[in-house]
Order: sequence, then C-alpha cells, then structure tokens
Amino acid sequence: MQIEKNKVGLIQFTLKDTDGNLLDASGDTPLDYLHGYNNLIPKLEEELEGKEAGDKFSCTIQAADAYGEVNQSLIQAGIPKAAFQEVENIEVGMKFQVQSGDEMHVVTITEVTDEGVTVDANHELAGVDLVFEVEVTEVREATEEELEHKTTDIPQEGGCCSSGSGCCS
Repeated sequence: MQIEKNKVGLIQFTLKDTDGNLLDASGDTPLDYLHGYNNLIPKLEEELEGKEAGDKFSCTIQAADAYGEVNQSLIQAGIPKAAFQEVENIEVGMKFQVQSGDEMHVVTITEVTDEGVTVDANHELAGVDLVFEVEVTEVREATEEELEHKTTDIPQEGGCCSSGSGCCS
C-alpha cells in the first residue's frame, strides 16, 4: 500500500540541520500521521507521497519551505524587565506564551541586559534548512474517526479536549 491522501503513514525519522546537529527524532515509536491534511511540513509530505513500507530516503527542506525565514519584525528588543515581574530570574532560552489579538504565540528570550530583554516570536527552527532521514515502517487505511478529525491525534474520551476547557485546538 502506498502513502496517499486519507492513508496513515508511520515513519521513523531523524531531523538534523545542515551542520549535522540532531534536532529531533522519532525514537523507538514511529510517528503516525494522516496524509493529505498538512499534519507534517508540506514538503516532507510531498516527499512521502507514493512511498511504501520499507522505503527509506533522505531529503533537505529549505527553511522557506519549512518554518520560514527569520522575520525580523518578530524580534523585539528593549522590553523592560518589569514586564516579567512574576519571573524571579530572567534567562536566555526561557519561553513564554503571549497573547496578540486572538492568537497565542510563544516567544523566546534571546538576550537579557541591564537595559531590557529581547524576545523572538519566530519558530525556533525559522531560518534553518532541515535534513530528514526517513524510513516508512507502515502504511494503513485511516479510520473513520481519523478522517473526521483530519489527524491521527484523536482526543480521548474524558481528555482535556472533551472537558470543554478549551485546552486543545
């Protein structure tokens, strides 16, 4: 069976940058995804189209086709430390959720000086070309429930999504 729209692909993968630094990996459990619904980076999904169990491949996806190039307008310097009054020790690498209009964004602290704090709202992999090593371990038919939700990540009965708390999107 080939990977195509409405099929579930299970893949083992490693993700590195072009310098060979490991960014992510599937580990012992393959990643499962519903093909054709943008559940993966679109260019990776294109590479998987037509593959079968046992197929192995490598591909490099340019930053613009992955998480985008770094957008300088999403980097803000000179934020007063007082804006982080609930944080005892502000450090580079800390992440915070901030509300912008109706959307929540994650910002990362990239610099702390006496004058203030610099935050970056770009995705942590923005500007990074991605190198995938992939093995397709299985291809199967999607369930009706997976097709209905357009994902293999189905909320469990009694889980946070069914509680009405709005914690899942």
